[in-house]
Amino acid sequence: MNLLRRIRALILKELQSVLGDPSSRVLLIMPVLLQTLLFPFAATLDVDNASLTIFNRDTGAASNELVQRFSHMAAFTDVQLVHSQHDMEEAIETRQSMLAVSIPQDFSRMLDRGETAPVQVLLDGRRSNGAQIASGYLQATVEQYLKERATDAGRAMPSETIVRYWFNPNLNYKFFTLSNLVAIITTIGSLILTALSVAREREQGTFDQLLVSPLTPEMVMIGKAVPAMLVAFVQATLILCAAIFLYHVPFRGSLLMLYAGMFFYALSLVGVGLLISSLCNTQQQAFLGAFSFMMPAIMLSGYTAPVENMPQWLQTVTMANPIRHFVEVVKGVFLKDISFDHFVSLIFPLVIIGICTLGAASFMFRRKTG
Repeated sequence: MNLLRRIRALILKELQSVLGDPSSRVLLIMPVLLQTLLFPFAATLDVDNASLTIFNRDTGAASNELVQRFSHMAAFTDVQLVHSQHDMEEAIETRQSMLAVSIPQDFSRMLDRGETAPVQVLLDGRRSNGAQIASGYLQATVEQYLKERATDAGRAMPSETIVRYWFNPNLNYKFFTLSNLVAIITTIGSLILTALSVAREREQGTFDQLLVSPLTPEMVMIGKAVPAMLVAFVQATLILCAAIFLYHVPFRGSLLMLYAGMFFYALSLVGVGLLISSLCNTQQQAFLGAFSFMMPAIMLSGYTAPVENMPQWLQTVTMANPIRHFVEVVKGVFLKDISFDHFVSLIFPLVIIGICTLGAASFMFRRKTG
């Protein structure tokens, strides 16, 4: 009982230092709300407001119909027609347009004769991701137009590709962004809080008091870890509620699985934070250490680029990244309703990472206090 009372007192002390200041409470909650409101609209690969330049050398009905379809596409809000190759190229060079389409002179006649009619698309490689996605929209429009022409003429298309998207049928990028935000934002909050905790005690001169108290290093670690985990749970719950009720992201899995995964993820992050904190003497050093870990960890989590696209050696390195595994858990629970066996296979690496990081933090903490 004395042991539990001591740990409880340290947890309350830590919560008081974190939440006692009104400005600290604002800093813990407001960034979460702002990022939840802004990220789904800002951090997106969807193309909605692109600019398009069209150079139509042909005056036939087919080319005019295709130009009309391009002009009415939702992805392009700025469509301009030019009358020379130079103007089309200049629109790309000066970044007036992300894409430019050049329709050849005999386009309509070639289609009427059943011949292949090429359409040239120029992309701005400086905006490669958006340009490639917008190019896909153009190709889909051309294919749909050719299919309708073939149907009207009573000709069968040689083949047709039918595409179905599982787990996100409408390719709504908010589904991807918000499910990942649960992992990313809780990472920022819990990691920085834990990393700063011991360093703050050293700066305030209260660390020596902890050393002479009846608390063991493990009890101090628990007292520092629990408040950060509680903050992470609150932040994740706010994002979860916003995703489901504000953005209508489907939640197909088990809430119990999500919070169980969050628990093991928070443990692994707390281990990293305590390890950083045990190596640093000032809050500035601890913050820089947390930031140095956090940025590459987020980059290698599969949030910014699929892990499968990375070199094999780098994919192996990412196995030690807790964010990678929790991102898979969140997406699986949100959009897929993963089975319990699959959930366990995703959680197992987090357990191993947590044991290693907490063990290393305990060793360094004992070494510092010994």
